[in-house]
Amino acid sequence: MRKFFAAIASAVFVVIAPGFVAGLAPWWISRADAGQAPLGLQRAGLFLMGFGSAVLLDSVVRFVKGLGTPAPVFPTRRLVVSGLYRYVRNPMYIAVISVILGQSLVHASVRVLGYGLLIWLAFHLFVLLYEEPTLRATYGNEYEQFCANVPRWIPRLR
Repeated sequence: MRKFFAAIASAVFVVIAPGFVAGLAPWWISRADAGQAPLGLQRAGLFLMGFGSAVLLDSVVRFVKGLGTPAPVFPTRRLVVSGLYRYVRNPMYIAVISVILGQSLVHASVRVLGYGLLIWLAFHLFVLLYEEPTLRATYGNEYEQFCANVPRWIPRLR
């Protein structure tokens, strides 16, 4: 039953949080820009959007397997360190930024690009001020080891 609840809660979280931040908000912003990006930029943007969506879904599945959700109010029972979390500590945030940046390319929108940078700054501050201290308090030495071996934002390739 716990896994079923985690799956439902994670799906709701993805629709509400990343769905708004990476989907609806950039779409609203880009409507003000009537520009049409060259085909090459559109393709690059679509690639970033697809990549980000795939990373987001993979990360959500890992949280469900950890018997929790990506939402801070329903954390996992175990620290999630598998999959893309072996290479970077924040793949979900990177995924959301990728989707936003992809939309900025598809719509040739400097406003969406600026929005994406502001969202990254908000994520960075959230990670530094809330998420990392909370995870240290919750998982202790296991999280310290994770931080020592896995970078926060730029994936290690080995």
